[in-house]
Amino acid sequence: MAAGEAVQVRPTRRSRRALASGATLVSILLLLFGLPWWTLTIAARWPAPVVAAGTAVFAVALVALPALMYLGHGRRRSDAAARAGDALLGLVWILFVWALLGNVARLALTAAGVADPTRSRAVAVGVAVVSAVLAAWGYAEAMRVPRVRRVDVTVDRLGAGLDGVRVVLLTDTHYGPIDRARWSARTIEVVNVLDADIVCHTGDIADGTVDQRRAQAAPLGTVRARLLRAYVTGNHEYYGEAQGWVDHMRTLGWEPLHNRHHVVERDGARLVVAGVDDVTAGSSGLAGHRADHGAALAGTDPGLPVLLLAHQPKQIGDAVAAGVDLQLSGHTHGGQMWPFHYLVRLDQPVVQGLSRHGRTQLYTSRGTGFWGPPFRIFAPSEITLLTLRAGQRRPDLLRQE
Repeated sequence: MAAGEAVQVRPTRRSRRALASGATLVSILLLLFGLPWWTLTIAARWPAPVVAAGTAVFAVALVALPALMYLGHGRRRSDAAARAGDALLGLVWILFVWALLGNVARLALTAAGVADPTRSRAVAVGVAVVSAVLAAWGYAEAMRVPRVRRVDVTVDRLGAGLDGVRVVLLTDTHYGPIDRARWSARTIEVVNVLDADIVCHTGDIADGTVDQRRAQAAPLGTVRARLLRAYVTGNHEYYGEAQGWVDHMRTLGWEPLHNRHHVVERDGARLVVAGVDDVTAGSSGLAGHRADHGAALAGTDPGLPVLLLAHQPKQIGDAVAAGVDLQLSGHTHGGQMWPFHYLVRLDQPVVQGLSRHGRTQLYTSRGTGFWGPPFRIFAPSEITLLTLRAGQRRPDLLRQE
C-alpha cells in the first residue's frame, strides 16, 4: 500500500512542477509584451485602427517567440528560427526596459502639468524612438570587431624574467546561428597584432557542434602566441559537444587545460598556467568532466605564481583556496544588454573588470562575442590584453609559500 502510494505521488509532483514552470513562463511573456503593448497603444489613446494594428503586432510576436525559441534551440536546432527568436527576444527586452522607464517619466510629466493624451503619446513616441535607436546601435556593437581593453596586473610572485608578459584573453565567442566567420577572422587579425606571449580562451566557444561551427572557429587555428595558447570549457560546451570542442581545439594547435596545467618560462622565471572545467561540467553526465582544482595544480611547485583559467567568476572561491594568484574568466558578458547586469550580479560575484579576493585577483571579461539576442547595450565586447607586472615579494606572501 505504501509503495503504491509513493508511485502515485511522484507523477503528481512532476505535474505540479511542470504547471508551475509553465505558469511562470506565461507570466514572464505576458509582462514582457504586455507593458510595451499598453504603453505604446492603449495608454497613448491612438485612433482605433492604430491600436488594432499595434495589438495585432504584439499578439503575433507573443505567440511567435516561444515557437521560434523551441524550433531554434530545441531538438530541431533550426538556425533560421534561432536567429529570428533571438532577435525578437532582444527587441522585446529593449521595449520592456524603456517602456518601464517611460512610465516613470510619465509621473514627471504629470507633475509638470502635461495632460493626456499629449502626456501618454509623448511617452509612447519617446519609448519607440529610444528603443529603435538603441536596437540599431546595440546590433552594430554586437557585430563589430571587439575593441582592445588593456589592463596592467601586478602579480606579486611573478619573477623578473616574466615581467611584462603579454596575455590576451578571448572568451564567449559563441559562434552560432548567425554566420560570423568573417568577424572571427577579423578578430583574430587584431589578436595577432597584439604580439602576445600567451593567448587564452576561457570557454563558450560556440553554440552547436564542431561540424556546425567549424568554419566560424577555423580562424582560432591562426592565433599566434610565443609561449602558449590555452583553452578551457564553458557552460555552453556542455549543452552540445564539450569533448568534441576539447579535441577540436587541440587539432587547431591549442592546449586544452582540462583540469591540467602547463608551465611557461622566460629568462629563468616560470609561471604555472592552469585550467579547470566549467562549474556545470560535473552535472553534465560527461565522463571525466568536472572542475577539479586539485588535479589542475597537481605536481606544481608551490612557490611558483599561478594563472588560472576558469569560465565563471563564481569559481573564484576554489581558486582562493588553491592559492591562485590570478584567475581569468568570462561568462557574464558584462550583462550584454543593460540593465541585465543587475540580474547577472545575483549569480556571480563580479560582472566585469579586475577585482581582488584576498591574495587572489580575478579578471572578468565582458566577452568577445555575444549570446542569443544580437545586441550589446552599454556592455561592449572586448579583446583583453593583460600585461603582467612583477611585484614586490612581500613577507606575508613568502610566509604563505
